[in-house]
Amino acid sequence: MTAPAPSRPGRRRVRFHWRAHTVLLVTLVVMIYPLVWLVGASFKPENQIFTTVNPLPFQFTFGNYVSGWTATGTSFTVYLANSVTVSVCVVVGNLISCSLAAYAFARLDFALRRMWFGLMLGTLMLPFQATLIPQYTIFYRLNWINTFLPLVVPYFLAYDAFFIFLMVQFIRGIPRELDEAAALDGAGHVRVFFTIIVPLLRPALITTGVLTFIWTFNDFLRQLVYLSDNSRYTVPLGLNSFIDKASGSSYGGMLAMSVVTLVPTIAVFLISQRRLVDGVANTGIK
Repeated sequence: MTAPAPSRPGRRRVRFHWRAHTVLLVTLVVMIYPLVWLVGASFKPENQIFTTVNPLPFQFTFGNYVSGWTATGTSFTVYLANSVTVSVCVVVGNLISCSLAAYAFARLDFALRRMWFGLMLGTLMLPFQATLIPQYTIFYRLNWINTFLPLVVPYFLAYDAFFIFLMVQFIRGIPRELDEAAALDGAGHVRVFFTIIVPLLRPALITTGVLTFIWTFNDFLRQLVYLSDNSRYTVPLGLNSFIDKASGSSYGGMLAMSVVTLVPTIAVFLISQRRLVDGVANTGIK
């Protein structure tokens, strides 16, 4: 017996899925091609980088990584260490200060709480450039310019309103009955926060940590404003310095160091991908 021919709606559905998959495949190729080209070009000799659109190298070489590591006069290890140091400190500051501020807004009753919460959300509408000059003036008078302090200290003072709002949304989803039960046992706000809220807040904390690390590691403008010593440069400034030193004539080392720069952020994202998605979904941020 021969199988019955698919009905007309069935054929339309098959054609729709085939076209949709084709569009998605083309979109994937367009989006991933620059990254593939970057990795492939980092292994090409200098005279072959821009001669073809083929991302695969005809002659495989590690020379770009060897020469690029010290092309700026400072080892790229210094830039990586500075970026990791700043990023880790900012992550710690955000986790501590934002969680405490979020608990206060979500659980404590104090005067003008709604007004302060609204003002905090209002800061999300201000671009960094709007407050750049006043902040620079303050840090200049504190003699913090060309140090990591302007990049780190504000985040220990609940500087990032986005993550405060994210944690507030998460804490509001935690039943208050847990707090009340702990209060009946004599627990105060400090004990409730550390024994009940923090363990249940783990998905939001992971989300905050991962996004903070990636955004800080890739930040350029803020670090460009406050850092002027080459030995304190982070990875984005190191790449910019590399271009200046190369005078636009040597791209192999720059591309190789760009690939190295991608490794930490991609690794952090892949390791925490599942918990990052769960944390964003559970906070009500759609």
